[in-house]
Amino acid sequence: MDQQREFDVVLFGATGFTGKLVAEYLYKTYGVGGELRWALAGRNQAKLEAVRTDLIAAGGTTVELIVVDSMDQAAMNALAARTTVVCTTVGPYALYGTPLVAACVAHGTHYCDLTGEVQWMHRVINEYQTAAEASGARIVHTCGFDSIPSDLGAFYVQAQMHARHGVYAQQVKYRVVKAEGGMSGGTVASMMNMMEEVKADPGIGEIINDPYALDPVNMPRGPDGPDQVAPLYDAQFKQWTAPFVMAAINTRVVRRSNALLGYRYGSQFRYDEAILTGAGPVGYMKAVAVASGTFLMMIASAVAPLRNLLKSALPAQGEGPSPETIEKGSFVIDLLALHPTDASKNLRARVTADRDPGYGATAKMLGESAVCLALDELDAGGGCLTPSTAMGMALINRLVEKGGMTFEILDQS
Repeated sequence: MDQQREFDVVLFGATGFTGKLVAEYLYKTYGVGGELRWALAGRNQAKLEAVRTDLIAAGGTTVELIVVDSMDQAAMNALAARTTVVCTTVGPYALYGTPLVAACVAHGTHYCDLTGEVQWMHRVINEYQTAAEASGARIVHTCGFDSIPSDLGAFYVQAQMHARHGVYAQQVKYRVVKAEGGMSGGTVASMMNMMEEVKADPGIGEIINDPYALDPVNMPRGPDGPDQVAPLYDAQFKQWTAPFVMAAINTRVVRRSNALLGYRYGSQFRYDEAILTGAGPVGYMKAVAVASGTFLMMIASAVAPLRNLLKSALPAQGEGPSPETIEKGSFVIDLLALHPTDASKNLRARVTADRDPGYGATAKMLGESAVCLALDELDAGGGCLTPSTAMGMALINRLVEKGGMTFEILDQS
């Protein structure tokens, strides 16, 4: 906590679909006038006031509002100077995020977001890593369903492997057991913008497809290749697997974590993600269906006329799943860490959450990331970090204690 700054956390984008969920979570969990000094920010005064009215309807305690535009660099600088952390849901980040990152880096203000836009993160790292190290600003992307279960899950199972067996796994497999929830227009907008960027500059497609796109410049590359695109049988899980669309983001983040940790897991560390679909012919057919659907979605989003049709069929920006869908949603992720020499010492970890992955659970993950950056004593210095390298066990503890998540070792198989 920086007592010289007016706020611990400013939530920017509080009037958007996900922003409202984060605001509700912060209000319910931390209240106002307690351990967390926080405010809401956005570009529309009336919409901000409506969000505040909804929050205080029962409690009667006010929340400060800050009206600011993401494309006004002077306003972004003024915002960053007032707070220890800026937590932002304003996307697509490739369109609206850079001025805020620049402001946070300049003022030594910590930052967290929900981006899954690999091409933008690549640009931010290249442009701001050195300056963020100098100012002490921790710039932390992907603090939602992408990529906290992946990044903290890998960090957790590796910590358990080392604590129990004195070594780190040279390979970790991330498998989606269950994920129930809905899609938001903000996610759709980010995906469509990424495809527009690829159309305008084919070199961006090369960045997105690079398994090590987020690794530090001029550092050694590991053995991982392209993400899974077809059904594959996993002998260790004894099930068929299908491609997981978010692997294209999550795997890059986990690999960057390993690099930032000084290749703690080894320069030959392998990491991959997939969806478990079951055993036998039924499991295989499910894997085929998921793989086919994922392929068709990628083709449709890459071809302009089909992309426009897709836009009209999917939720518009500002729209998202119903409260009932968010409430009833959940996810279960298993991560298998392979012991380098003795398969009997493999560890299987499970990460779960009690809300819709992309919105209910993501709101908790982003909110706790912001609070962790603001209030907890962390070892990490400044730079473009990942959730695990910035916050590690401090964030895991918060998510377990307050965020309805679990991290546990299931067995040793």
